[in-house]
Amino acid sequence: MSSDPRKGVKDICSRVANDRTRLMDVVRDVQATYGCVNDDAIDLIAEHLSMHRVEVEGVVTFYAFLGEEKKGDVVIRVCDDVIDEFKGSDQVVRAFCRELKIKIGETTPDGRISLDSTPCIGMSDQAPAALINDTVITSLDACRAREIVQALKKGSAPESLVTTLGDGNNSDALIGAMVNNNIRCRGEVIFAPFADGVAIEKSLAMRPAEVIRDIKTSRLRGRGGAGFPTGMKWDFTRQADGERKFVLCNGDEGEPGTFKDRVILTECPGLMFEGMTVAGYAIGAETGILYLRGEYAYLRKWLESELEKRRSQGLLGPSVCGKDGFNFDIRIQMGAGAYVCGEETSLISSCEGQRGDPKTRPPFPAQRGYLGYPTTVNNVETFCCAARILDKGAGWFAKLGSDESPGTKLLSVSGDCRTPGVFEVPFGISVREVLGLVGASNAIAVQIGGPAGEMVGPDGFDRAIGYEDLGTGGSVMVFGPGRDMLRIASRFMDFFIDESCGYCTPCRVGNVLIRERLDIIRDGRGAPEDLDYLQELCETVKVCSRCGLGQTSPNPVLTTLKNFRNQYESRVHAAAPGLRSSFDIRAALAAGEDIAGRPSEHF
Repeated sequence: MSSDPRKGVKDICSRVANDRTRLMDVVRDVQATYGCVNDDAIDLIAEHLSMHRVEVEGVVTFYAFLGEEKKGDVVIRVCDDVIDEFKGSDQVVRAFCRELKIKIGETTPDGRISLDSTPCIGMSDQAPAALINDTVITSLDACRAREIVQALKKGSAPESLVTTLGDGNNSDALIGAMVNNNIRCRGEVIFAPFADGVAIEKSLAMRPAEVIRDIKTSRLRGRGGAGFPTGMKWDFTRQADGERKFVLCNGDEGEPGTFKDRVILTECPGLMFEGMTVAGYAIGAETGILYLRGEYAYLRKWLESELEKRRSQGLLGPSVCGKDGFNFDIRIQMGAGAYVCGEETSLISSCEGQRGDPKTRPPFPAQRGYLGYPTTVNNVETFCCAARILDKGAGWFAKLGSDESPGTKLLSVSGDCRTPGVFEVPFGISVREVLGLVGASNAIAVQIGGPAGEMVGPDGFDRAIGYEDLGTGGSVMVFGPGRDMLRIASRFMDFFIDESCGYCTPCRVGNVLIRERLDIIRDGRGAPEDLDYLQELCETVKVCSRCGLGQTSPNPVLTTLKNFRNQYESRVHAAAPGLRSSFDIRAALAAGEDIAGRPSEHF
């Protein structure tokens, strides 16, 4: 790359043929090359891609892994979700700060090393964890943090910090990660043996409408959490008017406590790509896009090699499997650190080179999605299920699981348990059975579905995991004795406040108000009427927010209010008539007393 920024930015833009819809690729490359996307770079990008400057700046300032100010050559991002906190991330952060002599958000005086915190990076089963540039470091402690800083100060590359390789394909030269898969339970759908091309060939022996009929007959529902029927989504897309159609795979699992897609991408990406190809045939698409979260950049070379292998096998590209007229290929689109891009319309915006802002619906993506064309968006696990259905049959799949939730479900289990990891279990399994599998006999609470899901207490442990009861995208967070449910709810609200795109007032402002009142109650300064206020405020945010983030962000408070109400009631107290216990008169008078130079005569 040229040391001249003008030529360097021009070269980066030319790699994508100055296509403005590939802005994400451009700004990521500029960030990686120069350590930031500053004002001059923004102007140059806008010039080469024929865009308004504000469009480029809007993207740069939206994503956590991009920035206008230069960071160090090495950026340490310590995961700060609640699981990492309970496993000791605070001590890790303090050790980094002491050794680097800087605080979170700062860069060393020599400009070499920056220290940041970041939400869940998909490593909750081996927390505390951190990203050092794109290198994942797991199972951290204070001692290891000090060793890392000492090595970096001596000039060691982040990749050299990987001292032991993880299991499975993590040890492959193209990945070279210390990450462990921690596959604890293998089921019949995702982790069973699979022969490349089988599902595609069986699909090509049918008409596209028959493929969709099989998916409908299997009753497969989306595995991302919402549970929309997959066959119906494919059918809507196929029947929609449009010269082109697209298949998008959502690999942006940003829900804290979720990491099962990480394991699929590591151990069986071929099954996922096979499902995407089947979908392409079914809806009449020629292009598929895997949206890969920025935190999983370490998997990109591995996934690109898998795509190349499939092209060489005739499973991607022109005339797939010798079928004239069926041309289908897949590219990878990298994200850059934005939880909201897990929402399908935000993901589409990001793929189009825009801020990851949700789109107004209707129209739905099946009608007008990527670049305005009909688009089907499913997540990693859903496409794997689709491939297996075409291989084994719709009837086989429908018999697995429960009556209303057929198939199996991958659960990412973390927290206070003996064996965190990934479990492929049949739908209909109870929470209590899951706790038995993971070694958590003393659990006092389980968060099903991540912060956007439901916090379940012991009286709900016999409830079933499935769309008819406890739906989940896969995150299962276990909390043992001594854990404070209000503290956990407050941390979850911190996450939603930080990750909100800021577009709509109910989400942007409402979540802050929820967290503020929750913290007043946590501190013992709340009144009984605050519980009713919280309930009403949460329901207002859910109803009025524009996208799924705001519609589910109040759940940490709503579900703990419902299932752990005693923890709220024990902390609120009736105030004297005319007063509020949350109001601190001394603090309110302090500024005035300082100006007057004397204490208040009334209080």
